[in-house]
Amino acid sequence: MAETHVVVLAAGKGTRMKSVRPKVLHNIAGIPLIEHVLHTAATLAPASTTVVVGHQAANVERALARQNGLTFVVQEPQLGTAHALLTAESALTGKAGTLILLSGDVPLLSAQTLKTLRDRHESTHAAATVVTAVVDDPHGYGRIVRVGEQIARIVEEKDATSAERQIHEINSGIYAFALEGLFDAVRSIAAENAQREYYLPDLVAIFQKRGSYVGTVTVDNADEIRGINSRSELASLTKVAREQKAAALMTSGVTIEDPATAYIDRDVAVGADTIIHPNVTLSGQTTIGSGCEIHSGVRIVDSVIGDHVVILDHCLITSSRVDARASLGPFAHLRNGADVREGAHIGNFVELKKTVFGKGSKAGHLAYLGDATVGEKVNIGAGTITCNYDGEKKNQTVIEDGAFIGSDTQLVAPVTVGKGAYVGSGATIREDVPPESLAVSAGKQRNIDGWVKNRKKRGG
Repeated sequence: MAETHVVVLAAGKGTRMKSVRPKVLHNIAGIPLIEHVLHTAATLAPASTTVVVGHQAANVERALARQNGLTFVVQEPQLGTAHALLTAESALTGKAGTLILLSGDVPLLSAQTLKTLRDRHESTHAAATVVTAVVDDPHGYGRIVRVGEQIARIVEEKDATSAERQIHEINSGIYAFALEGLFDAVRSIAAENAQREYYLPDLVAIFQKRGSYVGTVTVDNADEIRGINSRSELASLTKVAREQKAAALMTSGVTIEDPATAYIDRDVAVGADTIIHPNVTLSGQTTIGSGCEIHSGVRIVDSVIGDHVVILDHCLITSSRVDARASLGPFAHLRNGADVREGAHIGNFVELKKTVFGKGSKAGHLAYLGDATVGEKVNIGAGTITCNYDGEKKNQTVIEDGAFIGSDTQLVAPVTVGKGAYVGSGATIREDVPPESLAVSAGKQRNIDGWVKNRKKRGG
């Protein structure tokens, strides 16, 4: 098999997006458009990948800095797709084989279609192979003009005759080319069109005149080749991506009660026999174990959830970890490295921040635990807070195994509550509590008899 080289066109401004952000950096399913394209291209194991940038080139390069093996070339000014490809010539000098040309704003192209394109192109020894689709509404796309079954040329809509605009087979802008002689052919393209730009589809007619074979691959699902030029198109394809993700998870054994309201990003992993109720959002690099139940209104971002975890309604979990058989919520908030250990319970309106919460421990309701380490089988009473900020820095609270923290307790960090110790309700703890001790801070209760009656007599 010949070497495969990939070029991704990502220089355009995307005027109709009405955005200061480059079009290719807008997200679908939690991932920038161009990262979807690069992820799919990587399945071909290309010998090289070149990204043609232009508008806000530095921002695009910065956004892709973590992607390995990319070469960037700058198209300036932007004079059309043929000019963009010609810009990549320097990166491909001395290389041979097959060039796959992709658009950075076409995010849903499948790996199977790319493989079919490459295999068809190489097996037919074509000079070029074009990915096409037949759609009900071809508005905005270049039309595929055929003579018999053979592609003769591609005409852009603005340059098409009224008859050509009736054609429903469209050009995707995705091609395979034989690298040998390609750039000489590109240089022969003229800007004889309504936009005075150099159109890559003109290569089809050029190759035909030279007697070179041009083939096509027609996709069955036109969503694969849909590009994004506006916010409405972004929303439309985002919905398609969500549906595809939900379908893949259900095929793998996940129950999703209402796929239409499941907002699950591309890189999220969910184990079999997990149940996802309506209006759940799973974002970023999130992993959900098997046998979990995630109730309505839950949002989980960049977090790891173990097996058989129950998360009740309207919990927010970001950059945190929850081990097996723990239970959360409703209305719990975990953030900034919260670490809930096996079998623990975090109840309603409990917030954890940078806190390790030990195996089998419980915080049933209305508590804030920040910058804390909570041991195993600890009970945290309602209204407990760790006073972790002294006005200058954050301080640590340690609650050792088996401790009992009474309701409405304030733990003024840095402070340690020893193993098996008790803290009485309403206490303010400013000093360490030794193991097996009882800590109280409130004075003896005093009742004033007749106070209410006397107050009423005074008209108070």
